[in-house]
Amino acid sequence: MYSRLIGLPKRNSFFLFGPRLTGKSTLLRRAFADKDVLFLDLLHPSVYQRYLAEPAAFLREIEAAKGKYKRVVLDEIQRVPALLDVVHHLMESSLGRHLQFIMSGSSARKLKRSKANLLGGRAWSLELFPLTHEELGADFMLEKALAFGTLPRVYAAREEAVGEDLRAYVETYLTEEIKAEALTRNLGAFIRFLPMAAAESGHTVNASNIGREIGVSYKTVQEYFQILEDTLLGFWLEPFAKTVRRRLSKQPKFYFFDTGVLRALKKTLTVPLESASPEFGDLFENFFINEVRRLNSYRRLDLTLSFYRTDAGAEVDLVVQRPGKSWLAMEIKATARPSSSLCSGLVSFADIMPAAELILVCRTDQPQIFRFGKHTVRALPWRDCFELLSGGPRS
Repeated sequence: MYSRLIGLPKRNSFFLFGPRLTGKSTLLRRAFADKDVLFLDLLHPSVYQRYLAEPAAFLREIEAAKGKYKRVVLDEIQRVPALLDVVHHLMESSLGRHLQFIMSGSSARKLKRSKANLLGGRAWSLELFPLTHEELGADFMLEKALAFGTLPRVYAAREEAVGEDLRAYVETYLTEEIKAEALTRNLGAFIRFLPMAAAESGHTVNASNIGREIGVSYKTVQEYFQILEDTLLGFWLEPFAKTVRRRLSKQPKFYFFDTGVLRALKKTLTVPLESASPEFGDLFENFFINEVRRLNSYRRLDLTLSFYRTDAGAEVDLVVQRPGKSWLAMEIKATARPSSSLCSGLVSFADIMPAAELILVCRTDQPQIFRFGKHTVRALPWRDCFELLSGGPRS
C-alpha cells in the first residue's frame, strides 16, 4: 500500500470522489480504522438494499449508538443519495453535530441528476486520482506508467495480468456501470463512442465528426463527453482565454484520467510502446498534464490550467497561471534531446505574455537553455518542472 499525497481532514466532514479502482475505500479504511468509526459499504448488496428501502433507518441507528461513533463513512454514497438528507439533518442536530461524516463516490453525476443534498458547503470536496510518480517513489517507471497507467491495482499486478485488468475495467466498468446507472439510453452508441473519444484524447474535439461516425447527433456526443467528465473518467482543458489581438482556438481538449485506460479503449495494449513513436509522445503529454492536475488538487495550489493555440498553428500544450507568480508556458515533448525547433509555440506565446516563464518539458538529463532574441526557453527534465508548479526553487 503506497502512502497517498492527499490530506484527509480529521475533523471536517468531506466528500471523496474518484474513479473506480483509485483506492478510495482502501484509503478510508486505512485512515479511519478506529473502533469509533461506523463504515457503511453501499456496494454491499444487503447494506445497499437496507438503506435504499428506508434511508431513515440510518438515523435510528445513529440514535441507538448513543455517541459510540465519532466518524461515519458512507462509501459509494451516489448509490443511495437520499442518505445525504439524513446526514444534513444530523449535522444540524445535537445528535450529529460532533460527528465527522465522510462520503466517497465514483460518480458525482448521479448525485447531480437526482438533485441530491450536497450539504450546502458543510462538507469539503476532495478527489482521489491514480498514483502519482511521487507516491510510487522508487517503484515508478515512466515506460510502465505510460503503457499501463497507475491505477493502484493495475500497477501492482503481475505483468501478465495487467492487460486483463485494464480490459476488464473498460469492458465491465465503463459499460456496465454506465448501464447500471442508466446514464445513457443508447448504450450501443456510447460503446462505439468510447474508442473514438480515446483517439481524440489530447486533441481539440470535433463533436460533429464523432457524431457522424457513430450515428448520433452533435448534442448526444456532447452528452457522452459530459458522462465521462461527471464519472471522473476524463476532463476538459480549456483554451487560453486572455484577451489578445490575434484570434486563438476556442475549442477545448479532452484528456482521459489514466494512460492505461486510454490505451485499453484504443485497443493498443498489446502494441509495444516505442520511445520514438507518436503514441509515446501523446501518452507522455497525457501523463504529464494528469500529474499536474493531481498535484494541483492534492496540494491545493489553485493553479489555473489551459492550453494555447492560434489560427496560424502556434501551440503550447500547457499554460499555468500561478497565484501571485508569473505565468508558466510548458511545451511537453517526450524527446531526450531537446532542440530549438521545438520552441516555436513558446516564443509565440511570449510575444503576447512577455513576462511568462517558457519551459520545454522533456526527458533530458540536464537543463538546457535556448535563446530567441529577448526570449529564453529552458528545457527541463520533466520531474524538475513540479518544483516550478509548487513555487519551489527555479532550476
